Amino acid sequence: MIDMIETKIDLVEMGKQAKAAGIKLAQATTEQKNAAIMAIADALEANRETILAANKQDVDEARTNGTDEIWIKDRLDLVKRMTGMIEDVRKVATLPDPVGKSFDEHTLDNGLKVSKRRTPLGVLGVIYEARPNVTIDVAVLAIKSGNAAIMRGGKEAMRSNLAMIKVLRETLESCGLPADIIQYIESTDRKYVGEMLRLHQYIDLIIPRGGNDLHKLCRENSTIPVITGGIGVCHLFVDESADLDAALPVIHNAKTQRPATCNAVETILVHEKVAAAFLPRLVDYLGKDGVTFRAEPQALALLKGHEDKVQLAGKDDFDTEWYALILSLKVVNGLDEAIEHIRQHSTQHSDGILTRDMTNANRFLDEIDSAAVYLNASTRFTDGGALGLGAEIAVSTQKLHARGPMGLEELTTYKWVIIGDGHIRP
Repeated sequence: MIDMIETKIDLVEMGKQAKAAGIKLAQATTEQKNAAIMAIADALEANRETILAANKQDVDEARTNGTDEIWIKDRLDLVKRMTGMIEDVRKVATLPDPVGKSFDEHTLDNGLKVSKRRTPLGVLGVIYEARPNVTIDVAVLAIKSGNAAIMRGGKEAMRSNLAMIKVLRETLESCGLPADIIQYIESTDRKYVGEMLRLHQYIDLIIPRGGNDLHKLCRENSTIPVITGGIGVCHLFVDESADLDAALPVIHNAKTQRPATCNAVETILVHEKVAAAFLPRLVDYLGKDGVTFRAEPQALALLKGHEDKVQLAGKDDFDTEWYALILSLKVVNGLDEAIEHIRQHSTQHSDGILTRDMTNANRFLDEIDSAAVYLNASTRFTDGGALGLGAEIAVSTQKLHARGPMGLEELTTYKWVIIGDGHIRP
């Protein structure tokens, strides 16, 4: 088992090591990177019991501290996720390598050949809470995209993270790559987060994965560019033409499959023309699996006899990411009101419409400015693996550089390549 002893961290030295290791990694071939990633998958399998034993300590401590079981299941416990996590690692090895890829190639009238070529970002600084699987996602995506990474996880998963970091670093060395490609801040002291945010001479991008407080801290204190996202007040609008029978399992999946994830739906908007028929069915359908509801007055009035599962929504309920089996309900008079509600309350993560009216569908898809917009599908698909990226390093809800699940290509930048033949500018 891993001893939880706090150690003093020299972040400047870590930054130097990461920068140097990243330069070496950027020179590695696709074959070398893929071999290392496949070796990591094998090493995780070989060390499965050790990792799960460390994870059990984290889970047991969380339970002792009274942590909610849904949160533990979705954000901490690796028992049911280990196999899928290893499969995702192998999937990343099969994906195209974006590094060195040329695009937007063209030849100018003067004969100069101009293109853009993808290059690694450099060193990623990733700050996250719980979710020890993020450690592996970050590591393999960083390796494949040619980036080094310095990670700082939450105290809830410290033992799990350190067990996996040990496997990662040992495997990289065995494959002839620098172990310092992947580094981890082995301390729960929050002062290191502040230091990390000012390490601009070594870290090229900060990626926070956690709640509003973490994102606010990074935005307000970082001297390094920050990609924010992963906070999901997600909506589904049931239009008057929606197939109500099909809508029930879609909403059920979006809410109950993993309620503590950022792509779980938090609010259902229902057109007033179908609300009386649909809302009681929805409460019965999801209520049998433990979902409770927060309804605004018009919706609440249609749910007489369901008082055991439904209560009047509070003033902040439509702005709350529940991380639980709680769903907010609102009746709207049509598409315009639905769009306006989403604009006011969405975190621009994942929002969708359930409809058979393609005019309304196209308006919704055009006018809702979220990172992922859905037609007749669960919001749970906003995920790197589910969208074919193999894994993701984060879900970005901002508008610069990357939006939505950030896979390999989003972890690169580009440089202009101009090829001449003795050209001079007149």
